[in-house]
Amino acid sequence: MEANDPRVRSVQRILLAEDDDDMRRFLVKALEKAGYDVVSFGNGMEAYERLQEEPFMLLLTDIVMPEMDGIELARKAAELDPDLKIMFITGFAAVALNPDNNAPKDAKILSKPFHLRDLVDQVERMLAA
Repeated sequence: MEANDPRVRSVQRILLAEDDDDMRRFLVKALEKAGYDVVSFGNGMEAYERLQEEPFMLLLTDIVMPEMDGIELARKAAELDPDLKIMFITGFAAVALNPDNNAPKDAKILSKPFHLRDLVDQVERMLAA
């Protein structure tokens, strides 16, 4: 499908990478309830493989994960799709804010713990921008 195809814009697709099973299910449920199409994975490597297969509007990723951490995933994802919006969800905001990690400069950070409404509001703002 082409980018200007209305079917592409009608459902905003989010790729979620979160290694905590309960947190991942919780986030998927909240985002789907808000009307998003969410594809989720328990580690960065699986999420990156999926990103290579199809486009997404937003990458929502934890930072600390096995196999490939969220910062490496975000860097590789931004190389694949420079227009991809990226949001980190983390309990380790200082890691994300460290300038030495080369995280994509436009990435947003949502620190755990957060309310699901805050997450949905942040996602809505990012995708509307």
